Amino acid sequence: MRTTDAIIIGAGQAGLAMSHCLAARGIDHRILERGRVAERWRSERWDNLRLLTPNWMSRLPGWSYRGDDPDCFMTMPEVIRYLEGYAAGAPVEAGVAVHALRAAPAGYLAATSGGDIAARSVVIATGQCGQPHIPTMAASLPRAIHQVTPSSYRNPSLLPPGGVLVVGASASGVQIAEEIHRSGRPVTLSVGRHTRLPRRWRGRDILDWMARAGVLTEAAEATRDLAAARAQPSLQLVGRPDCANLDLGTLRAIGVRVVGRLIDIKGSRAALRDDLTDTTAAAQRRLDRLVARLGQVADAEGAPDQPPPPPLPDFPPSPPTIDLAAEGIRSVVWATGFRRDHAWLQVPVLDDEGEIRHRGGVTPAPGLYVLGLRFLRRRNSNFLDGVGADAEALAAELHAHLATTRRIAA
Repeated sequence: MRTTDAIIIGAGQAGLAMSHCLAARGIDHRILERGRVAERWRSERWDNLRLLTPNWMSRLPGWSYRGDDPDCFMTMPEVIRYLEGYAAGAPVEAGVAVHALRAAPAGYLAATSGGDIAARSVVIATGQCGQPHIPTMAASLPRAIHQVTPSSYRNPSLLPPGGVLVVGASASGVQIAEEIHRSGRPVTLSVGRHTRLPRRWRGRDILDWMARAGVLTEAAEATRDLAAARAQPSLQLVGRPDCANLDLGTLRAIGVRVVGRLIDIKGSRAALRDDLTDTTAAAQRRLDRLVARLGQVADAEGAPDQPPPPPLPDFPPSPPTIDLAAEGIRSVVWATGFRRDHAWLQVPVLDDEGEIRHRGGVTPAPGLYVLGLRFLRRRNSNFLDGVGADAEALAAELHAHLATTRRIAA
């Protein structure tokens, strides 16, 4: 049986950042990756996706964007090359799946496809985007209707001919809805909670203003309702060279049918809630609060004046039901978020929802840490630009833990 001081599970940006921080402290470790470096960026993203964060925000410990277009947005091949470069020299064991993680007398035992490995500490760095969440109502759809998630969707040409229902209006949902519509297919977008933002405002990218105002680095312990903050939908943004906006208004303008929340499915009939007025008003209130805060920073810096984005014009009432078969809708895209699957984690640190209990990434089990989740320590904890600060902090915690435990005999 092999032994090491620390195991990192996952070789995405979180795992690689943690490896860099442990190596800087001289801590022996191994990164276990079920696929390849940046596997989710390779196999669970659609063809035309770009990062939502500008290139200058691609910063990890000891590594940053080195191209000549800091204000553009990386394509998926560019993200993969970026992370592959960062992984050079890191102790990655690709193609090694962790089947179970258990407590052991001197730490933890990982049962993997490459054999057992014992370690005094473990970092779970599998990230925020785990298993796509598909509502139970999806099982009621007729088999003739094709169902995909943002993880399995690649491009419109791979969908059956006909119309498409996209469920969910956060970043993935609005981008996929637009792409499919521009391919010539009729698209209906079912809208739930969302966070509307302009791509640029007062001469800068909106994320630049959020960084300058300290929004992205807000600490978890300073948040009034951390559970609600962690449950916020992803930003309704798109990363494009032209820095274009993408929201419900732009989608409606190009011909996407925008309807209310999907609440039930019976056969081919989809029941909707007539709540677009409420959900868009709530998104506008969040936008107004944020812009007011950012405006104070913009004023102090003498940025050019620009009014805040106005409310969207009213949408027509949603129909109570849509007969998918009668309307020729033959595909449904479930852009309804992600859940994390921790069935392999046999250490008692899961809550009633199956999520890992932690405080800033430190779990109740000594020597067991989690990294890369939304709002782990800061608002940008799951961003490429934010995971590094969390990795540095957890590396210090892990180093202190190792100082109090004995080495595992080989």
